[in-house]
Amino acid sequence: MSLPRNLSAKLVGIQVFFLLVALVSIGLTLVVSWRLEGSAAAINDAGSLRMRTYRLAYLADQADRSAPDVSALIGKGVGEFESVVANLRAGDPRRPLFVPRTPEIERQVERLDGEWVSLRPALERAARGEASAVERPRVERFVAVVNALVEMIEADTARATTLLRTIQFALVALAIGGTSALIYLSFRIIIQPVHRLEGGLKRMAQGEFGARLPVESTDEFGALAAGFNDMAQHLEESYRHLETRVVEKTRNLAQQNARLATLYDMTTFLNAPTSQEDLCRGFLRRLLVTTGAAAGAVRLVSREGDTLHLFVEEGLPAGFAEKEHCLQKGECACGEAAAKSASVVHFMKGPKPPISVPLPHCREAGFAVVAAFPIAAHHQVLGIYNLFHREAREIPGEERHMLESLGQHLGVAIDSLRLASSARELAIAEERNLLAQELHDSIAQALAFLNLQVQMLRQSMAAGKDGDAAKALEEIEAGVQESYADVRELLVHFRTRLAEGDVEHGIRTLLAKFEHQTSIPAELHSSGATVPLAPDDQLQVMHILQEALSNVRKHSGARRVDVDLTRGPGYTFTVRDDGCGFDPGAASGGTSDHVGLRIMQERAARIGATLSVRSSKGMGTEVVLRLPVAQREAA
Repeated sequence: MSLPRNLSAKLVGIQVFFLLVALVSIGLTLVVSWRLEGSAAAINDAGSLRMRTYRLAYLADQADRSAPDVSALIGKGVGEFESVVANLRAGDPRRPLFVPRTPEIERQVERLDGEWVSLRPALERAARGEASAVERPRVERFVAVVNALVEMIEADTARATTLLRTIQFALVALAIGGTSALIYLSFRIIIQPVHRLEGGLKRMAQGEFGARLPVESTDEFGALAAGFNDMAQHLEESYRHLETRVVEKTRNLAQQNARLATLYDMTTFLNAPTSQEDLCRGFLRRLLVTTGAAAGAVRLVSREGDTLHLFVEEGLPAGFAEKEHCLQKGECACGEAAAKSASVVHFMKGPKPPISVPLPHCREAGFAVVAAFPIAAHHQVLGIYNLFHREAREIPGEERHMLESLGQHLGVAIDSLRLASSARELAIAEERNLLAQELHDSIAQALAFLNLQVQMLRQSMAAGKDGDAAKALEEIEAGVQESYADVRELLVHFRTRLAEGDVEHGIRTLLAKFEHQTSIPAELHSSGATVPLAPDDQLQVMHILQEALSNVRKHSGARRVDVDLTRGPGYTFTVRDDGCGFDPGAASGGTSDHVGLRIMQERAARIGATLSVRSSKGMGTEVVLRLPVAQREAA
């Protein structure tokens, strides 16, 4: 039978073996002990037969003397005697009690039965009162048979006791031998391999990479020894090539650090505020230093998207820029990169076969490698940039990926500049539109009114109507004053500049100027607290409030103005006067007297605010501006 190859199977097998041996030994001990206990009980019962025989003989002797109740006692004694003999013959496992079943004991039990068969009739006659029914010699002969049976049982018990002691000595020897065997097997199977493995590890820790362990088994320790040998061999090979690998890893780390530094430097530069030309030129110069290229160029796609224009260049020959100032999309390496939105590298010298694409200008300039990388943002190609190398060189995949990423960074920066420029143009256009609207709705209409009054003055003077002429002259003078006030108000309006959180101070300054110009009392009521307003939002709020106060000055005839400023969670501005009021429904139709309301609505919409006007004839006017600034900041 082959031994198990698994260490756990070996250990379990050894333990199961010793467990079975221990169980068998203990079982034998229990069986012998049970047998001894039964034999001891049999000796007691068999020995009691002698006493019962003598008692029956005594009772039989008393029967001759007419002793009372002797017959009943003899009958009872005979029954008990036969019950004991039956128990000896059949045994009683519950006590336990049994007579050993040896041939000698079986023959002695048969002799006992024979003697009892001859003795019992004599006892029965004695119980009936017959004299001298039981002779003394017969009783002694029967007792001698009982004594022989008891001695046989005792001899068998002595042999069983000797067997029990032998088994116990065997158990002691088994315990000593088993312990010794377990110690030996543990040393051989576990401790010795562990010591070998520990010694190998110490030798390995001391730098002895040639250390090897003998593989003497196929169990776990054999697998560990084989694994240790493989590890030692690998470490030995690694140690041999460690210096080369360190140099290689150091070089790779230096290249990666250089790439990261390039990305960081380029990202910092591209995020700095500058013009588009400076952005592209600075980008190109940094790339030439990083890659070692002899020249470079940035080409941007035209608005139509079909041509590439040379925007900036560094290191190119004098005539090169003139010859390739404008390229079609798909033409040459540059157009191919723009059309495919992927980097293109062409080798014109070196170990690789020359390209079939004609690049006459690059060949004339003496370049060996021409690389083109797309400049893209938001999945849209904005142009490409070129790197020209005079020496043939490979562009590794990591460097190529970095150059493509830099092209995307440049595209995002160019797109951001264009978006910022568009935003500035849009803001200027919107502000000019508002300025034009305010000029049209204020000064232009006043000038038209003055033109009409001048014509009426000329007609009145020609007709000699001095009264009408004087009235027209007064109207002209009032219109000029109104236009002058409007001009000053517009100048103040477009010169307003506020710092963050200065809205209350700005309103107080505005009300002070309003009181000075109109002599109408104006008071500010401020309450609450919330986040400060951004300067752009403050500027629009001030323009709306200034327009509301201008309407009060022009149209209300008010005697008092109250402005409420409520903070939290947003801002609420309320301008309330006690003037003549007006019909908001009629004002929404666009009459010349209330065109400023539309401008106020447009300014409120620009900052995400809502504007409401409540007024009625003779009841004054209330303008409410609500700006949910807290919700906007949270969003």
